[in-house]
Amino acid sequence: MLEWLRAKDAGLSATRRAGRAAVVMPSAFAFSYLVLDNPVIAIFASFGSMSTVLFVDFSGSKLERIQAQLSLIVAGLVLISIGTVASGSAGGAALATLIVAFVILFVGVISSVLASATTALLASFILPVSLPGGMTTLPDRLIGWLLAGAASLIAITFLWPAPTREPLRGPTAHACTLLARRLQAGLACLRNPADTESKAALIYEAGEASAAVAELRKTFFGTPYRPTGLSTSARTLVRVVDEVIWLNSVLEPHPRMPAPGPAAPYLIAVYEAAADLLDRAANVLDNDDGNLTGFEETLGRLHEARLALEQAVTELPPSPGRDDSMVKAFVSALEPTFRAQEMSFAVAAIAENIELAVAARGRSWWGHLLGRGPIGPGSPLSSVKERAGAHLELHSVWLHNSIRGAVGLALAVLIADLTGVQHSFWVVFGTLAVLRSNALSTGQNALRGLAGTVAGIIIGGAVVLAIGSNTTVAWFLLPIAVLLAGLAPAAFSFAAGQAAFTGVLLILFDIISPAGWEIGLVRIEDVAIGSAVSLLVGLLLWPRGATAALQQALAEGYSDSAHYLRQAIAYAVSRCDARTPPAAVPDEASRKAANAARRLDDAFRTYLAERGGKQLPLANVATLVSGVAVLRITVDAILELWSRGDSPTGDRTAARMELIDSTGVLVDWYQETALALAGAGEVPTPIERDGDAEERLVSAVQTDLTADDGSWTATAVRMLWTADHLDGLRRLQRALEV
Repeated sequence: MLEWLRAKDAGLSATRRAGRAAVVMPSAFAFSYLVLDNPVIAIFASFGSMSTVLFVDFSGSKLERIQAQLSLIVAGLVLISIGTVASGSAGGAALATLIVAFVILFVGVISSVLASATTALLASFILPVSLPGGMTTLPDRLIGWLLAGAASLIAITFLWPAPTREPLRGPTAHACTLLARRLQAGLACLRNPADTESKAALIYEAGEASAAVAELRKTFFGTPYRPTGLSTSARTLVRVVDEVIWLNSVLEPHPRMPAPGPAAPYLIAVYEAAADLLDRAANVLDNDDGNLTGFEETLGRLHEARLALEQAVTELPPSPGRDDSMVKAFVSALEPTFRAQEMSFAVAAIAENIELAVAARGRSWWGHLLGRGPIGPGSPLSSVKERAGAHLELHSVWLHNSIRGAVGLALAVLIADLTGVQHSFWVVFGTLAVLRSNALSTGQNALRGLAGTVAGIIIGGAVVLAIGSNTTVAWFLLPIAVLLAGLAPAAFSFAAGQAAFTGVLLILFDIISPAGWEIGLVRIEDVAIGSAVSLLVGLLLWPRGATAALQQALAEGYSDSAHYLRQAIAYAVSRCDARTPPAAVPDEASRKAANAARRLDDAFRTYLAERGGKQLPLANVATLVSGVAVLRITVDAILELWSRGDSPTGDRTAARMELIDSTGVLVDWYQETALALAGAGEVPTPIERDGDAEERLVSAVQTDLTADDGSWTATAVRMLWTADHLDGLRRLQRALEV
């Protein structure tokens, strides 16, 4: 039985919630109804228990879960008050539902904690706005919710407490460990290139690392919302995931290390420092002690090794008047140094963010409360503005779903009030249960919901009819029904969950007011109305579904990232030519690219969650999604490369124009691809490697960017390394042919 449950319910999370609810909900209901003798308190205590125990399951440490649970309880008190005030008139209730539901649905984009609490928050508002009673019942409603909240705090703390769950930490640390082993295997090949065992070990470790990164990506996209909160540690850890994926994309095309050359000692130093730092970062992330002793020194050693490599490269061909063979030898020697530079940038970025995440997690409770140090990627308030602003855009799937959900719930409340159905909150719960990303999947879920409701009525009604007025049996069956209601959606199906939930309501209301099959008939009538409302809204608002939204998000992701690339190159070339007006750092372009990536992330998760056939294999879609991250982070690397440059001197027109021309061709390809993804045209043929353009760039660099003694300058090396970054984006095009 346990093995079957684990196969159906990963981590037994649904089983844990169902077991808690089976204890908490009947207990709160019994205390309110039998001891306090107050049906209003009983209803809100029972539904509040299900909302705070069954409908939500916060992750993180025990302290973080308790803090989130307390916040949910306080928010529920506010929402119950608003809902009760608005329930006085049909129009006021519908308008309040429209506004409140939109806010609740939309703010989920800010934090995974808020997103995971969406159903519980909506339930805390739907019940009071749908039940008549007015302000005279508000104290009893609040008491019922507080009673449920107190019981939920006890349950999550002492009743089958969940282990600390940070779904990204373990897979990220494992991927970093295997990538560090890959670097160590490459280091062995650099030190002893003739050793066949070292070469075989490198190929093996490369495969293991790629598999671990693929698993990390699967875990990352395996939740219906981006797994991050507003804390510094949560935000930085998500950045690490993108950087780990990028690091693997940098290493994957090169399963073998280059032959040793004049720069071999410096390459060895860079790989040695990078492997050590990445391994140390993985250990720090995987352990709970947060010991950062020696971390800064290791990071500094990698930084020094990178600078030493740059300096060494400029000294490789020491003599002036070089012939073509010497130039080709120099350019050939640059390729492994560029690879080392690119790899070391990725490792340093990963390590810095892991250090920040661990340091933030290790702050005192008071430091967490006041938001004190360490300095992170912007304040929580700025993060809220960025995330919310990214989705206040016409093509945002999250915005679409928030508007559609709010309209659907508001219509359900209005229709329920106007039609005078007996239990109007069932109409709204029916709408909430079946509303999905498009009209087709909404219809599928409506049919499943109705089928489950019918099954629940038949089974629950038969039970209610059989027990008659024997409430003792009903009390005995109530926790069993709650257990099944919590477990059925995960273990069986959505319809089974609807059937079990219907059974809970039948038993609950049979205890309060025995009526047998009558409650079941009312229930199917009300849920049918709610399902019809959700279908209508799904047909009216954005009925194309997640596939079209994903295509649009991919198009925007590539278009905005390509624009970011153009702006970054403009900044780079202004750093090497005194005759070029200085260009500003493209912060705005970077922000737009990051916002497009956030919208793409949400669209992809919606696409994964949507039922029905997929037009493209998921592996191909995941490659397209990852390509946006690779493109954007590569541009970040180019900017980082030029941020260390000296003030521009001299006239570098020839070299500058070659780099701009190469960028223009590349940006045009990505822009055309974006149009094709949006449905306007076809994906262009990937750009072939242009040997003539490379020779022109090398010639221009050789002519324009050498020191007085004929040696290569650091600026020349940076320009050639920038060209290598662009060549990497050219090679990425082949992977995007899906």
